[in-house]
Amino acid sequence: MNENLFASFTTPTMMGLPIVILIIMFPTILFPSTNRLIGTRLLAIQQRLMHMTSKQMMAIHNPKGQTWALMLMSLILFIGSTNLLGLLPHSFTPTTQLSMNLGMAIPLWAGTVILGFRHKTKASLAHFLPQGTPLPLIPMLVVIETISLFIQPMALAVRLTANITAGHLLIHLIGGATLALLSISTTTAFVTFVILILLTILEFAVALIQAYVFTLLVSLYLHDNT
Repeated sequence: MNENLFASFTTPTMMGLPIVILIIMFPTILFPSTNRLIGTRLLAIQQRLMHMTSKQMMAIHNPKGQTWALMLMSLILFIGSTNLLGLLPHSFTPTTQLSMNLGMAIPLWAGTVILGFRHKTKASLAHFLPQGTPLPLIPMLVVIETISLFIQPMALAVRLTANITAGHLLIHLIGGATLALLSISTTTAFVTFVILILLTILEFAVALIQAYVFTLLVSLYLHDNT
């Protein structure tokens, strides 16, 4: 067993070359398209879930914001499938890398902010200075609101990274404890194994919830700027 807790978060390589791009592209084969008039049951379930999620997420948006529907659905499918594939044994989870999550969060956040300044310039600038602010507090509030605006993509990326990484570390630690306890106490090892199974089930839920939360926050940023 590998005793290095963070070995599973190391970028995998093949013949000295990183294969992260191949891993990122792999989830696309999980969502095949078909030219048939009547698809399979799996495709029907996927389309039904995507329709329900899209309908719920786009309900608050005006027609301008609804043009982002395809991008947001692609985002939630990518993050969710990547998180789930990362729970397989001896696999790599790209969403545990802060750099990758920042690479998703910053362009999406920047797109919503630019959209807001382009179409709702006065409303966007008004967020930096709430109405009725006392004159001595104006410089401080402008600085605070500016910092809070620029910290949004960092919060998106750190939230996703921390939740996925923490779950993987817990599974690794409890799995190692189960193996160590087998030679000491079979009963305790069995209890620990049950906890490990329950934690794994919880991590499947967390993988999907974090994908939904990330996409929902991007959707809320879009709603505030359209």
